[in-house]
Amino acid sequence: MRKTLFKWHSYGALIAMLPLLIISITGSILVFKVEIDSLLRPQHMQVDATAETPRVSLDSLMHTMLAANPAFELGGWEIFDDKQRSDAGYLIRRGTEEWAKVYINQYSGTLLSAPQPMDHYLTDWLLELHYSFLLHVKGASVGFVVALIMLFLGISGVILYRRFWAKLFTLRTTAAKRILFSDLHKFIGILSSPILIVIAFTGGYWNIMGIIHEVTEHGDGDHVYIQAPLHSPEISFESLRLQAEVEIDSYKAGYLAMPHEPDRDITFYGEVNSHNPLHSEYASTVSFDKTSGALLNKIDIREASFLRVFIDSFRKLHFGYFGGLFTRILWSVLGLAPVILAGTGLYLYWQRRRYSSKSKRIREQVRESFDTAG
Repeated sequence: MRKTLFKWHSYGALIAMLPLLIISITGSILVFKVEIDSLLRPQHMQVDATAETPRVSLDSLMHTMLAANPAFELGGWEIFDDKQRSDAGYLIRRGTEEWAKVYINQYSGTLLSAPQPMDHYLTDWLLELHYSFLLHVKGASVGFVVALIMLFLGISGVILYRRFWAKLFTLRTTAAKRILFSDLHKFIGILSSPILIVIAFTGGYWNIMGIIHEVTEHGDGDHVYIQAPLHSPEISFESLRLQAEVEIDSYKAGYLAMPHEPDRDITFYGEVNSHNPLHSEYASTVSFDKTSGALLNKIDIREASFLRVFIDSFRKLHFGYFGGLFTRILWSVLGLAPVILAGTGLYLYWQRRRYSSKSKRIREQVRESFDTAG
């Protein structure tokens, strides 16, 4: 059974090697996406405001953005109030599925960028590559399969090398290269496998949920493209934001999902003060009717079901920012483990193939010698 598991572990690694390398490298970079964006594009990402500077109302900000981009409607809005990072509006071109992103200074009402496609900027392109290999739903399907293989590799590696824990830090650095690479493969694999299993599980979940959404919502080809606002013009989103922050104790809205499809209403996603470090910044929600603005429902993550809390934890677990800078660095470094595992594993596989071929030739030569002698 161990030999069979080892064989499938090797085959799985060979099959998924290239996409795993892409996911590994891009994922390690994306752990620091905001910092990279701020470094490369400070004119978009950063604002300068004092602690006393109030936000411009959402209604005014939305009006400014739509007035400057009349061919679009709003699909979502990122809300920040840390006096450092800018808001971002997500626009949809009328009559299409084309989404674009625009940055705006929420303290002055000044637009900071023109609408750009969702994969226009470097880290956004890397995010699309990481999630779907730039192939949209088909790529997400490939990503799901790769996540399953990565999950299998992590679990099977732990089973195969479970006894390596006893000599985890005893790399035989002076031994032959094959032995050294074998030790290194086991060492990196055992150290990184818990994190890689978590990353594979959470990433695979998001891939399959995205695929299910596309199939159930748009699989019949009858997609309704937004042509005009789907909410009542009387609704004040600033008033709804303030109401949302009253509905749930210590609630701070972080994202507004607009009703960009007929069956959607207005939903604010945000965070609350919590002792659970895995509660995300979008864990709690407050929803309003898009026609009347009446409260529909609210979910406080502190009072939510175990399943909802469990699924919400995927965000921080996948990107590793539940423990501050330390866990982010750890996730970024160990997220590169598949690169080393691929290199050492490929070398060991080649060595085994080479040894097998050599042994086969020797056996044939011996057999020929016996035949000749006979």
